[in-house]
Amino acid sequence: MLTVRAPATSANLGSGFDVFGVALGAPADVVRVERAPETTISITGAGSQYIPEDPAQNTVGAVAEALDAPARIRIDKGVRPSSGLGSSAASAAAAAVALNALYDRGLSRNELVPIAAEGEALVSGEAHADNVAPSLLGGFTIATGDGVTQVDAAIPVVACLPETSVSTRDARDVVPKTAALEDVVDTVGHAATLTVGMTRDDPDLVGKGMDDEIVTPERTALIDGYEAVREAALEAGATGVTVSGAGPGILAVCHELDQRAVAGAMIDAFDAAGVESRAYQTTVGEGARLYRDGS
Repeated sequence: MLTVRAPATSANLGSGFDVFGVALGAPADVVRVERAPETTISITGAGSQYIPEDPAQNTVGAVAEALDAPARIRIDKGVRPSSGLGSSAASAAAAAVALNALYDRGLSRNELVPIAAEGEALVSGEAHADNVAPSLLGGFTIATGDGVTQVDAAIPVVACLPETSVSTRDARDVVPKTAALEDVVDTVGHAATLTVGMTRDDPDLVGKGMDDEIVTPERTALIDGYEAVREAALEAGATGVTVSGAGPGILAVCHELDQRAVAGAMIDAFDAAGVESRAYQTTVGEGARLYRDGS
């Protein structure tokens, strides 16, 4: 049996729609695999009752098929589905690493990205790499048609998850089909600023670079209490706040000394809006980790 822990992720980061992503230190999925004549899947943990165990309908089953690696697969969900924290990507990334090792396929982490992304297509309808790339590689990733660029980073963040859900498909439906040139120019500038901030481990630059006037405003309307939570986080010391992936999770970048205050402020603001939530005080961190023989 092989075990892989794959982290939650946050995609887009405001200015990097369908391109940027980061691995989060917590939460995470844990996937265990054993060779078997055919693939079977069992699921426990957060939101497991909503996830199909049929391999034909599960991201992990798609990964097993792509790698020609049938296995008995057990998934312990730490990343709740429909959270905006890359739930399906964490499972797909973990399975890709585990099955690649189980069957000695010899593929690199970068080569596993498109395979895990195919699993994501079952959820979003398209094979996007902005979540699976950071879950596999760790740090900050830039996923384009030309491949993935990865930067090790250690930025403190707070990921606040309300007890509501937003469908990935619904969140994509509100994405504008066109944008004003001035908004595009501003977003490109913010994306460049964010990228430099990641290379410098600079929370101030990263936060400044998260601003986006194209996609994010449309998605915030799907999250009850978003504006109040954003303002509360900024007042508590966050350098930037945005929707995590498709939502409803909200990501705040901050300095380490401000994490506790930011997390508390976000929870309190959601509570004032009548929404229960929990906050993860974590950092941009490592990608999927493989354990052999319990090590």
